[in-house]
Amino acid sequence: MTALTAQALDDYADTYYLNAAVADVPIEELGQRRSADRTVAALHGAARVLEMGFGTGLMTAELLARDVPIEVLEGAPKLCAVARAAHPGLTVHEALFEEFVPERPYDAVLALHIAEHVDDPVALFRLVHNWLAPGGAIVVMVPNARSLHRRLAVRMGLQPALDTLSARDHLVGHQRVYDLATLWSDLAQASFHVEEEFGYQLKTVPNGMMGDWPMDLHAALVDVSPELAPDLLANIGVRAVRA
Repeated sequence: MTALTAQALDDYADTYYLNAAVADVPIEELGQRRSADRTVAALHGAARVLEMGFGTGLMTAELLARDVPIEVLEGAPKLCAVARAAHPGLTVHEALFEEFVPERPYDAVLALHIAEHVDDPVALFRLVHNWLAPGGAIVVMVPNARSLHRRLAVRMGLQPALDTLSARDHLVGHQRVYDLATLWSDLAQASFHVEEEFGYQLKTVPNGMMGDWPMDLHAALVDVSPELAPDLLANIGVRAVRA
């Protein structure tokens, strides 16, 4: 895994997470907010939880509102400062993932939209394996290569393959998109066993074409997710247990 620097992470935070000009953040946050209950359910009531990355802070706030006993691990000093200011008393570990060593094991780790950003996701999952207590779980969420909107784009000749990275993928720092099979494979290589699959947000077109849609339609596209196979949804998630 290539080591990043705190400055590089701060620069990225300025580009996306702290940049009010990024148009699709409200769409992304709505999806995270309305899927938060399913994410929390995948924790199975874990007593000590680590959230990897603070991002815009949306998911941290949702987890705290649901009394999830979380700590946050974040490598960008600017985002750490935002997290501490927004949530006094929250334990925020300021460290790069590959440098972090917990004082004691966690019962669950949340890696929500992390694996698509790193150079070596298997190495990342192996790190998480070492952070967990025996029987502990990782909850992973990633963008789905087989999402309906990607399937339609390939059918229309707008992209050559399902896993082709779009301009937005590059903007937000994605190095890959996943399908369930590749996610299972990466986790298996890190000695995890997948127990649950889920997902959220039905998309027929990219975010850039959805900006003027009413928010109640965006909400419905998230809320319909439990009625559909995860393989069709824009984001896929799993709960995997430490072997």
